[in-house]
Amino acid sequence: MTGGDRGPARARVSGRAGDRGRAARRPAAALNDARDMPDGEVRVGELARVAALAEADGDRRTALDAWSELVETHLRGGERWRLFEPVQRCLATTGLDDDTRRRYLRYAVEALLGTPRIGLDQARGVLDGLADEVNATLVAQLRCRIADHVGDEPAARRWLARWRDGAPDPAAGCPDCLPVRQAELFAGWGDWAAALDLLDPLLDAPAGCTAQPEAALAAALLPWLRAGHPQRAGRAHVRAYRRHRAEPGGFGYLATHLRFCALGGYLERGVEIVVEQLPRLDQPHEDLSVMEFAAAGALVCALVGETVADRVVRRPAYGGRPAAEVTVGKLGAELLAVATTLAGSFDARNGTGHQSGRMAAWLAERPLAPAVPLPADEECEPDDEFGVDGEPGPGDPPEPDGGIAGVPVDDIGALTVAMITKALDERGDDYTVDAAGTVLGRWGDAVIQFRRAGERHDILHARVVAGRRLAATRRAEAYAFCNAWNRDRLLPKAYVHEPDDGELVLAGEVTTDLAYGVAPAQVTVLVDAAVRTGVGYAEAVAALP
Repeated sequence: MTGGDRGPARARVSGRAGDRGRAARRPAAALNDARDMPDGEVRVGELARVAALAEADGDRRTALDAWSELVETHLRGGERWRLFEPVQRCLATTGLDDDTRRRYLRYAVEALLGTPRIGLDQARGVLDGLADEVNATLVAQLRCRIADHVGDEPAARRWLARWRDGAPDPAAGCPDCLPVRQAELFAGWGDWAAALDLLDPLLDAPAGCTAQPEAALAAALLPWLRAGHPQRAGRAHVRAYRRHRAEPGGFGYLATHLRFCALGGYLERGVEIVVEQLPRLDQPHEDLSVMEFAAAGALVCALVGETVADRVVRRPAYGGRPAAEVTVGKLGAELLAVATTLAGSFDARNGTGHQSGRMAAWLAERPLAPAVPLPADEECEPDDEFGVDGEPGPGDPPEPDGGIAGVPVDDIGALTVAMITKALDERGDDYTVDAAGTVLGRWGDAVIQFRRAGERHDILHARVVAGRRLAATRRAEAYAFCNAWNRDRLLPKAYVHEPDDGELVLAGEVTTDLAYGVAPAQVTVLVDAAVRTGVGYAEAVAALP
């Protein structure tokens, strides 16, 4: 009796083990099939299904493999924000080796930088798990990039110093690409010499990364241009754009190429690039790259529109819009709306106005010098020399004594009234200065005043008042106009003022925090942007029915 009971009992256990084996094989086989699928939503959906099935069956190894495959798929697909959840699933599953774990943590934080759809607290929570000596370099890199993203330059510089002093870390990323990221930080802060110091050794050595040297060349474009080397920058642009124009991973560099065209005076080429690349907006990309492309494209369109207002281009179909003949002004307005919306989303998530301010600064830029001829594609060969040893490239102007290639060295200092008046003097504008130091001028229908605000007078505040007033009975219309302006334009921030005289005053303001100092050249850019956008605002008010 007892022996007879043992037999069936063993048979039942064996049967359950066989069921588990078959269940474990089902997700594993499905994963193999999913791996054979081409990248796309079908593959993404199948990998997520397999991972969930494996978790339900208790097959942790297959679940980890499926989530990891999904992470890599999103990396290739350009939508890094989507990898945040699968990374979290991988981290919650045992069996991930330490280097892969730390690399995935970096992916999760980097996803934050590319989209406003991930909360800051989520990324900081990930970083808190890395706060130890082993991960010091990786943590410094990620905290530096987050601080820069939200506009905290002093903190970003402190973390950058730790990042550069830290020991190499394989989880921190490609060793050839890290100097490019650091150079991009310096360039974003206006430190062109420091950016080039980082890029020169990379360009002078054989490329050890498949993204090089084009990534480094793109990072050097604006520093070279601002340092007075347009020929060198032109060759780098032609060489790098030849790759970035079609490569899936090249979309993030397009904004730099467009800004080069705008600042270098290559406006027609810039328009051609905008039109050529518009269809790529229908492909998945990081929101940050889309925002920067749209802002740079809007800048190019605006500059072309200033010279040829009725310039018409053949806009290809994109974003649900049919192909059509449109003016550069209309195309620029479409792109500006995209950039403005995304910048606002980033700032709402970040709790700062940094991204909107950064895009506004881009839109205020103007060509630095007359364009020099660009080389043809075939003239830029892989072994082309770019003068990375610091010597001027062929055709570059010689450097005069003092400064960097003829660019005056402006010491960073506190904002002064003299900086504001000097900027207006250079424009040839008339103005008055009252006893409180407020600078007041009139440009057409716009009355604009500049003053130093804040407890330490370190905030530049520009206020524009439109000459035309509206009757108080048109209050709803005035509010609708200001709301539409603020939705479609970055500057100035429009509002309605209601004095006690029965009329409505339509005004706008631009506020820039300069607590960490400013150079006179930067004040010139800010004043020019305030005047130009203020005049446009007053003209729009005057055009109301």
